[in-house]
Amino acid sequence: MLKVLVVEDEEMIRKGIVLAVDWAALDCVVVGEAANGLEALDAVERLDPSLIITDLKMPQMDGIEMLRQLRERGNNAYVIILTAYDSFTYAQSALRLGAVDFLLKPFHDGDLERAVTALRRRMSPAPGLGEAAFPGLKKGDKSKYVLEAMDYIGEHYNDPNIGIGAIAQHLGLSEGHLSHTFKKETDYTLLNYLTRYRIHKAMELLRDCRVKVYEVAEQVGYRDITHFSATFKKLAGMSPSEYQDTCR
Repeated sequence: MLKVLVVEDEEMIRKGIVLAVDWAALDCVVVGEAANGLEALDAVERLDPSLIITDLKMPQMDGIEMLRQLRERGNNAYVIILTAYDSFTYAQSALRLGAVDFLLKPFHDGDLERAVTALRRRMSPAPGLGEAAFPGLKKGDKSKYVLEAMDYIGEHYNDPNIGIGAIAQHLGLSEGHLSHTFKKETDYTLLNYLTRYRIHKAMELLRDCRVKVYEVAEQVGYRDITHFSATFKKLAGMSPSEYQDTCR
C-alpha cells in the first residue's frame, strides 16, 4: 500500500484531494497533509510517505525547492506534481528532479486516480492489468457503460480508426446515447477523453529517450506526426521532443 502525503497551500483543493478520492480502491492511504514545502519536509521525516502529491507554487517554500532538498537528502519518494498551464515551464524543473507525473489545474474527476493507477502499473506490471484501464474509477457514480467505454479506449487507443461509432457499436448503444452519458458522468466528450488518454500514454513512452517521436505517435494511434505534435503541445504546453528533453 502506498503512503500518500498531500502538499497544497489552497485548503479547499487539499481537502478535496484528501477526501474526494477513493484512496482504498487505489491501494493507498493518506498519511498526512502540508500547506507548503517547509511543512512537507517535516512531514516526510515523520511519516516516510512513498508518494507525494504536491503543488508547485506555494508560500515559504515552493514545490521545486522542497523536491530539490528531498533528493539531496536521498529521499526517492514518487512525486506527482500539480501545475497550471501558465506554469508549465516551471514544472519542467520538477520533472528533471524525478517527478513521475503531473496534472494540469484545474484537473477533472478521475485525473488523479488515473495518474496513481499509471504509477502503480509502472511500479509492478501484472498480467491482465491492462484489461482494466481505470480500476480506481470503478465507483458507484460511474455507470457500467461509461466504465466499459473507458476500458475499451484503454485497450484500443492505439487503433487509428477508433471513434465514437466503434465504441458505441461494441457496447450495443447508439452514438448519441453513449456520448450524452459519457459527457454527463465524466465532463469529457468521448473524443476528448480518447485524446487525453493517448497523450498521457505518449508521455509515458517519451520518458524512454531511445524512442523516436514518430514511433510514439504511431504507438498511440496517430498516423500524422504533425497532428500528434500539435495535439501534444496543446495539452502538455510543449512539443513531444521538448517534453522528452525534460526526462533526460
